[in-house]
Amino acid sequence: NESRDCRGIECRLPLRIRPKVRGGSCVGEECSAAGEADMSSVYLSDRAAQFLGDYPEFGHAASELGGAPLGVQLTCDIKPENEVPSEDALILHLQLAKGQEKLVEALRAQQVVIRDLQQKLVDQQEALLSQQRDVLQQQRHMYEQMDAVKNQFGQLLETIKQASFRGLQGELQSYFENHLAGLQSQARSHLQKSYAVHKMDIDSKVMDVVGETHFPQPLRGCRSPCGSEEFCDFQRDPPQCEKCTMCPPGFFLIAQCSQTADRMCQQDRDECLELPQICGERVKCLNTPGFKCLGVSERKAVTGLCGPEYFYNQELQECQACSDCDGEPLVAPCTAISDAVCGQISENQLSQIWMAKVTLPPAGTSSTHIFPGLQLNIQGKESSRLLSNESGRVTFLQHGLVWLDHNFAIKHSCRNFLQVGMRLNRSQEEEGQDLSGVRIEQPDGKYFQGVSVSIGVEVEPNHIFTLLLKSPNQHCNQSKDLQVFDVPTPSLSVLWLSHDTGAVAMMAQMSLLAHYQTSYRPTFRITTVSDPYMVSLTHDSRGVRFTESGVVKFVIQQALYSMGHTCIREGFSLITYTTRNTTGLKMMQAFKTGVNYRDTSIALSGAVTVESKDILTFEITSPSQCNIRYFGDSTGISILSLIWIPSAVSSALTATVSRTGLPSGAVRNKPLLFQQISPDTPQVHLARSGDSNARRNFVFHEQGTANIALNLKLIHSCNIVKLTLQRVGGQQAGPVAQQVSGSMPEGSEWTSIGLRASFQVQNGTAVYVTLDCIRGRVNQITQEGGTNISIL
Repeated sequence: NESRDCRGIECRLPLRIRPKVRGGSCVGEECSAAGEADMSSVYLSDRAAQFLGDYPEFGHAASELGGAPLGVQLTCDIKPENEVPSEDALILHLQLAKGQEKLVEALRAQQVVIRDLQQKLVDQQEALLSQQRDVLQQQRHMYEQMDAVKNQFGQLLETIKQASFRGLQGELQSYFENHLAGLQSQARSHLQKSYAVHKMDIDSKVMDVVGETHFPQPLRGCRSPCGSEEFCDFQRDPPQCEKCTMCPPGFFLIAQCSQTADRMCQQDRDECLELPQICGERVKCLNTPGFKCLGVSERKAVTGLCGPEYFYNQELQECQACSDCDGEPLVAPCTAISDAVCGQISENQLSQIWMAKVTLPPAGTSSTHIFPGLQLNIQGKESSRLLSNESGRVTFLQHGLVWLDHNFAIKHSCRNFLQVGMRLNRSQEEEGQDLSGVRIEQPDGKYFQGVSVSIGVEVEPNHIFTLLLKSPNQHCNQSKDLQVFDVPTPSLSVLWLSHDTGAVAMMAQMSLLAHYQTSYRPTFRITTVSDPYMVSLTHDSRGVRFTESGVVKFVIQQALYSMGHTCIREGFSLITYTTRNTTGLKMMQAFKTGVNYRDTSIALSGAVTVESKDILTFEITSPSQCNIRYFGDSTGISILSLIWIPSAVSSALTATVSRTGLPSGAVRNKPLLFQQISPDTPQVHLARSGDSNARRNFVFHEQGTANIALNLKLIHSCNIVKLTLQRVGGQQAGPVAQQVSGSMPEGSEWTSIGLRASFQVQNGTAVYVTLDCIRGRVNQITQEGGTNISIL
């Protein structure tokens, strides 16, 4: 190998197989030239032939190598820097083989992962199907329970009908309806919780196959049941109740608001564009929330011009689409002039009652001086569908007409007088309007005085009602000079009437200042009236005329200042008359103890039946040699307020105390006996002779709302007199309302006590009145001239 006769790969070959240079015939310089030419190209015989030459046993001689080559001879042109390393080629081949194996293994691993993912998806689908089967099973079970409750309710109603427990039937019916509604609410809530699941992001799970597979979880519901105009918003975390959306102008309702879904609205369709001939060929159509045919008379429109599924709105004078009950029961179908009525109409939907207690605020929480006006605390139910009660105030939630009565008993030593009143704020920002006020005179001694304040007014949502107590004396102190009698019954009652009753409210003020003796007929100036066609003043402004028949609930309050000792002895009377065909008829009368050089108020409230064109007038009588000044201002101290109700939905009864059987002497919770004056009505009557509790109980024969105004004129020596309205039978049996008065004023022959209240009645409800005298005697109760009871 150390020989220099080799180059490149030749040096690696054994000596015996290295190529040998053959000598040729040459002469002189030709030999050297030929040798240099041969050095540039070396021929290597076939390696197979050389191998055979080296091993004689294969049948070839070594000497033959130099001869002619055996078989095919391969020549390889070997030049410097033209070699290929065999080791690099082998390494490259091995690397390629190993990379191919890794690729195959990765593909197999991905196939395994995909198979696992497919199996998990199959398992998840099976779990969802199983959950759906469970939900359907629970739904069937819940419906079976509801059917069972309905069957039990029907059986119980049949039993109750057979037993004729009328009062108990109404209470149990209400209980089971509430129970059934609760079951339905639970079923809807449970189904919502079961079906409302999170949407799974499959793409995210495929990309992240290494992570753990998460199954969908059911959504949680609202913590507490939502209100009537609320729904449970599951988009929030956690879910919470939200107010239902109100359809804006130009949109109409397509789905009602429910416990789990908001109200759905859709933009109003253009009937004029979709139906060009809807109003006829020559009549122009105007698109409104419905549509309006311009120039068409109302007489023609009510004959069916609007077409099917539309009715003519006489108030807006346009055609409007009939309401879709959306699953609710259809109470009344859509007609040519009236919309469809949906849902169950309650018998009490036209009127509602709300009652509350009234107290003085604690002296430490506000100013102890009541000169600017002290707000009394109204303590009733926190809220209802009619109104809400917060911070001692009442906020109305529905529009309508309301009649408010407040019975108030107080002992005070303030100079001049106290004034208890009612105020209505149209909004939070605007200053309130004083609706009604009664003055409580300064007594010569310290005893309880009972007064009643009433008003009838039209209200809108968000109107705020408050009760106020104020004095013109800056030194009147709440903690030292005032003591309110705490009665066990509610002292404030609210009677709400829907506009659908057709009722009309009116308020009027009296003369600002007048000076009269003996007899005074006040003149009025109307401040508000909801329908001036139905209720109006006479030409001399001394009477109120009614266009149609109905029942009138009224209150008249007059502030006055009297001078003379005969004023105290004989007192004042306020009388109301009904004039029909120029004939006046005295309807009722109230008595007020007189005062000398004092401010006070006289008031009368009641319910009377009027016919078409009847006139209601009033008169205040006083003794001779008694000078009186009648005041009036914007605080409602001298007003006439009334609500007229059509006779189709109302009735009235009037009575006075009986001439025999009246309590006298030491009277403790004795019932009063009455004598009916007005004719019988189908809704209410006084128990007759032969009935149980004859002449005592007033019995109602229909479900609804009632209002009672009682005036009692008597002579007594009691320290405290209590007049209480009692309810008979049922779970609500017991006292409904109470008024308290103290000792008779010194020098007075007669005194009076009054009570006003509204309350709910059922078919069969009965009420009566009791009189209680503490530490003294009841000597006489007059049958005329200041004693009467009226029931609306």
